[in-house]
Order: sequence, then C-alpha cells, then structure tokens
Amino acid sequence: MLSLVVLISGGGSNLRALLEASEDAEFPARVVAVGADRDADGFEHAEEFGIPTFSVAMTNFPDREAWGDSILEQVLAWSPDLVVLSGFMKLLPPRVVAALSPNLINTHPAYLPEFPGAHAVRDALAAGATQTGASVIVVDNGVDSGPIISQERIPVLPGDTEERLHERIKPVERRLLIQAILDIANSQIDLKELARS
Repeated sequence: MLSLVVLISGGGSNLRALLEASEDAEFPARVVAVGADRDADGFEHAEEFGIPTFSVAMTNFPDREAWGDSILEQVLAWSPDLVVLSGFMKLLPPRVVAALSPNLINTHPAYLPEFPGAHAVRDALAAGATQTGASVIVVDNGVDSGPIISQERIPVLPGDTEERLHERIKPVERRLLIQAILDIANSQIDLKELARS
C-alpha cells in the first residue's frame, strides 16, 4: 500500500478524485496528508475524508530555500512513499526535489514538452493549437521538464475559452494521475528507472 502526501494550491479537484479512488479497498494507495502553500480551498476535501492538512506559506519565510525546508520537514513527517503535486503552483527548491526524487510526481494540463508553466491552457489557445493534452511527470528542477510517466491528447475545439478547455482537460488529468499511481503501486512503472532515462 503506497502512502501519499498531496500538495495543492487551489480547489483540489485532482485531490478529490484521488481521495474518492482510495475509498475503494482494492486501490493500492492512501492519502496520509494534504499540504499547501496557502489556505487552499482543497483542504475542504481533505477534511471531509478525515485527512490531516498542513499549510506552509512562503510569506512566513525569509527566502524560498527556508520555505522549501519547512515544506520538506512537513512532508517527511508523514514518511510518504510518493508525493503528488496536484495543482501546486510553486516551484520547489532543488534540495527539496533532490530529497524526494524520484518519488515526486506532478500533473500538467498540456501535452509536454508543449506549453510548460503556469498558463498552459491559455498558452495553447494563444498559439492557435488544434490540440493540447494532459501529462503526468516525474518532477525535476526545471519547469514541467521531468520524465513523462503518461500523457494523452485533447482536441482544442472551435470557440474554446480557457475555462472551457481546462474543464475538458481536468478529467483526463485525473484519470492519468490515478492510473499512474496504480501503475507505480503495482510496479508497472519504475520511477527510479524513469528518472535515469
């Protein structure tokens, strides 16, 4: 049984899907704690499922490294097998990535390496792309540049707004994330090997 710590920044729709999946006794992973870089709305999902939460706001620290050290301390207190960044909108400092890697994964609303960064859906529309996608990756020190675990294409439809396109991407992201965690738990994906490639 994999133990997961999930880090969020917003509403936590991927987190909710994960919590619902882990209600199934057959699902080989359990969320043991949820953290955020602010008082995130997604904490409501954690509380509903009885999962402990922690918040580490960057504004409480003199620099990014000190903030990262505090996040790392909170995460390691739960001894997770896997840390999932799920709509976590801050880059973790290199020593945090090094401490958790390769058992640190992230979801992204684009078909990487296309449209990395915080505005992937907006960027796809601005570029006039006819398709975008969703990806699950191993986190490295770049911006959405780590080894790809899984991804899927999603068409951009005529008249799509950023919000409408993002709403179509989210369910695919959720499905890919849950499948990736299943595959990691069942040893069908070896994160160490993936990180070396």
